[in-house]
Amino acid sequence: MSVAAPSPLLTVRDLRVVVGGRHILHGVDLDVAATGTTALLGRNGAGKTTTVRGVLGLVPRTGSVRLDGEETTHLPTHALVRRGIGYAPEDRGVFAALSVAENLRLAERAGAGEPAYELVYELFPELRTRARQPAGILSGGQQQMVAIARTLLNGNRLIIADEPTKGLAPKVVTQVARVLERAAEAVPVLLVEQNLAVVRRLARHCAVIADGRTAHHGSATGLLDDAEAARRLLGVGHAHRPETVPSQEAEA
Repeated sequence: MSVAAPSPLLTVRDLRVVVGGRHILHGVDLDVAATGTTALLGRNGAGKTTTVRGVLGLVPRTGSVRLDGEETTHLPTHALVRRGIGYAPEDRGVFAALSVAENLRLAERAGAGEPAYELVYELFPELRTRARQPAGILSGGQQQMVAIARTLLNGNRLIIADEPTKGLAPKVVTQVARVLERAAEAVPVLLVEQNLAVVRRLARHCAVIADGRTAHHGSATGLLDDAEAARRLLGVGHAHRPETVPSQEAEA
């Protein structure tokens, strides 16, 4: 007897966003699986980050956003965070004048239990050694470590990572991918990412946004293995990038 797949943790239906009189999203549908990593893909300017911001209530939106069956479109962003959504934004969002330790302390959420500093420092030992340094003097890769670490401190039900490898050196890309892979073993991840090698390594499921609408959803590897679909939906000749992200087996 087959076992039914678990219901999606996050369900988005007919998400629409208008900013400054301009229609950015025209009806996005998205399911984020209850386990593993779901990738949100699309060409530059397709509406991926706006979709994430709409889910989080950072922009005015209409439609339906359900977290574990609960309708959340009426909730402000801070209430969604308290319900267990961790967000690592595209611009990393670190407080440059504050130390690394202060940036992490600000992310501690009341009522979420003991912050998981041991996990954070196990994954990012540099953050322990640089705890007293201002976050503004860190490299881009180190700032991304801070951004992801903040989502791991609390007992979140969902982590949203928006372009976590953008602008990073290949070695740091590998490190960030490894951390997200480990995080997804415990917490579902919605990953917005352009590096298709990272997507191939991490994601089981994917949705593709095109012109503010959902153009495709299904298996991530199925899309990446279909050269014609990858070219049509993502604008790439094939679903591989020159940079590679080794698997855990290759790293061992």
